[in-house]
Amino acid sequence: MEASITLKKVGKLVRDKTILAGLTFGVERGSLVAIVGVNDAGKSTLLKLLSGFENPNYGQVFIHGLDMEKRRRETRKLIGYVPLENDLDPWLTLEQNIRFTANLYKVNTDVATARILRYAKSLNLTLYLKELAINVSHGTQKKTMLVRELVHDPDVLILDEPTGYMDAESIRATWDLLKEYKGNKTVIYVSNSITEIEQAHDRIMVFHEGRILMDGHLDKLLESTLDYHQFQIEFENLSDELFKKLTGVSTIVSPNKMDNIFHFYGRTRKVFFDVINAAAGELMIDLSVKKLGLRDLLDSEFAGRGLD
Repeated sequence: MEASITLKKVGKLVRDKTILAGLTFGVERGSLVAIVGVNDAGKSTLLKLLSGFENPNYGQVFIHGLDMEKRRRETRKLIGYVPLENDLDPWLTLEQNIRFTANLYKVNTDVATARILRYAKSLNLTLYLKELAINVSHGTQKKTMLVRELVHDPDVLILDEPTGYMDAESIRATWDLLKEYKGNKTVIYVSNSITEIEQAHDRIMVFHEGRILMDGHLDKLLESTLDYHQFQIEFENLSDELFKKLTGVSTIVSPNKMDNIFHFYGRTRKVFFDVINAAAGELMIDLSVKKLGLRDLLDSEFAGRGLD
């Protein structure tokens, strides 16, 4: 498929500290890309570069083949950017905030009205359009920021925590709307919600210290860990002596303790019985076994050792 966004050796420095380090990758048109990583990994900085709100110190960013630095006016029309923090004018109504952007992009008044009404209905914003931005909740502000960026019908949506501050109903409505654009608009977003990322992506890019640590669909990222299970056993009393004994079981991986809960990984369910045998005579209250998810993979990778 044709690339919507292309980065070529892009780097960003802040006070001589490397925030992004020589990134080279492309994003296919119409794809839904989730960016995840620990705090200060460079995620928000990357979004600012992709949206044109900041320039790289070196390298090039292309939108639909156009160099963003050389063709700034053309490329900005192609992009809708929702930052992390609220940037609405507090003394304008929600509708006035949205129409300001519509006018900025010279959207026909009737077309803008139709889009505002449609998106407001989808996101349950209709009753709030005449309210001042300062008087509504943070979640309502965030939804308004999304509508503001959709009103000029951009080809690329760049979203920093798209459901930040929202309640469950608003989160569902927001993702229902965003998923309508799958295959049509390119959507790139940062989120700290593992559940959201697992449920809404074509591709996950994991950032760590300004570099791409992992890149691909979740199924692909988990390929190397398909043999693993995650185990958790709650004891009536997980003493230091018992914990030390259990960590000595040769078949377990990455054991840790939280109060009276013993958490570990293993390649097969047989590992569970090895631990049970080692804990013979100890009273167990609860247990669980499940396949790995994105959180387990990230915790392992950010620890710097992986599961193997």
